[in-house]
Amino acid sequence: MGVFTYEAETTSVIPPAKLFKAFFLDADSLIPKVAPHAVKSAENIEGNGGPGTIKKITFGEGSQFKYGKHRIDEVDQENFTFGYTVIEGDALSDKLEKISNEIKILAAPDGGSILKSTSKYYTNGDHEIKEDQFKAGKENATGVFKAIESYLLANPEAYN
Repeated sequence: MGVFTYEAETTSVIPPAKLFKAFFLDADSLIPKVAPHAVKSAENIEGNGGPGTIKKITFGEGSQFKYGKHRIDEVDQENFTFGYTVIEGDALSDKLEKISNEIKILAAPDGGSILKSTSKYYTNGDHEIKEDQFKAGKENATGVFKAIESYLLANPEAYN
């Protein structure tokens, strides 16, 4: 098994607490609303939304994948950190055992946020992950993030 790590950083004009609430705490209802092409639905299979919860994500028609199951590993509302692991689904195919993701939202000097994410791809056997595979996932995540950011800008009273 190999482990390939991909790190990314994104900025936002939205303050950390508001962004964390929308992007992580209310993602199951907000993302299908603002980005239905990416995510059709999300449902808890086990748990109450905290660490250990298993979620089934049904992807939208614009996605190349049908579904995925995520396990929530960390939800830290005080430090704005969130971690989850993709444990099942067609995105893993036969090449990946799992994908672990850690996201931290930091306060930016201008009052907005800096999102730092680390994704670790755990491969089966000798499979390698190519840069274009990371890039495709990042583009999808960026699209969903921008949809949430646009929603928050258009609805300033939401998630206060």
